Amino acid sequence: MNIALIAHDAKKELMVQFCIAYCGILSRHNLCATGTTGRLVSEATGLQITRYMSGLQGGAQQISARIACDEIDLVLLFRDPQGAKENEPNELEMLRMCDIRNIPIATNIATAEVLIHGLERGDLDWRTIVNPTLAY
Repeated sequence: MNIALIAHDAKKELMVQFCIAYCGILSRHNLCATGTTGRLVSEATGLQITRYMSGLQGGAQQISARIACDEIDLVLLFRDPQGAKENEPNELEMLRMCDIRNIPIATNIATAEVLIHGLERGDLDWRTIVNPTLAY
């Protein structure tokens, strides 16, 4: 699966700790991330991560474009709910694209853990459930 990792500044350390905890599962998948999040996670875990621009420079838009092209299967977006963010419209577009394309998205650690455990069990291969003729 292709998994996108995005974290607001106040949640970057939480994303790093999450990725350390679930490194074994994540290592079996293709990872991409916005710039700083990708760098921090990669440095802490050694995971191979395709990095895009930082969120404020268009990284969220780059990931949204990949979602729109059915190139992302799961999104982990650790959001800081305190206060408005400059790139909030980009994130709302990403959430909308995930809804349109039926892409599972976690916006907090509790949901991320549910998704990562489902991924480990094989419960998230939704594309073959919806359309069994699709293959990776």
